[in-house]
Amino acid sequence: QVQLVESGGESVQAGGSLGLSCAASGDILGAFDMAWFRQPPGKEREFVAVIRKNTHETYYADSVKGRFTIARDNAKNTVYLQMNSLKPEDTAKYYCAADLWIGSYFAERTEYDYWGQGTQVTVSK
Repeated sequence: QVQLVESGGESVQAGGSLGLSCAASGDILGAFDMAWFRQPPGKEREFVAVIRKNTHETYYADSVKGRFTIARDNAKNTVYLQMNSLKPEDTAKYYCAADLWIGSYFAERTEYDYWGQGTQVTVSK
């Protein structure tokens, strides 16, 4: 079992940067593959990025590749999402997700057992 709490969401202007954090409690973060998803207003929740627990391999949605970076600090039980060159279409509620093992379907939200409550990011023109 792991509990996840996201923070760092706020309103920013297009072109700006923002860093999100996801703090885990309960079981150690190092046991989990970790991901970020987001849900834009009126849309389905979508995959943003994932970081593997052992190799720290990362994968990104095409829409954020080159602009967002996912990282983890297992000693601090925290996962991060650094977002640069933000666009209005990045506006969404951002969620942290965890699972003990994610295979090839890391972009599928149904693969994750644990979720945070989300943090709102709003990007204005």
